[in-house]
Amino acid sequence: MQMKHLIIFALVGIVALLGFNLINGIQHDKNREVAVDGVTSEQSMTSTAASDTDKAVSGSENIASKPLGEQPKAILDDATAKIDQAQQADQARLAQVNSETQ
Repeated sequence: MQMKHLIIFALVGIVALLGFNLINGIQHDKNREVAVDGVTSEQSMTSTAASDTDKAVSGSENIASKPLGEQPKAILDDATAKIDQAQQADQARLAQVNSETQ
């Protein structure tokens, strides 16, 4: 192969990869929007979810006000609390679905 053919082949490959990346990125954004819309609509249905998000926002503000030595532990504690809240919300949704199907 001549050098100009290799360069053309490489440029075509780069353009193809860029096109694939753009299409894949758009699909990923659409999926993320659908997931966020689903989560926000479920949270608006329950009043406990709204109070949990208020607590999470105030918790992140508290982390920034702590000394640097205590921030990693505060971040881990905040993440653990959010995971626990998410698990409780999942269990509540599962119980609601089970009660609706019966």
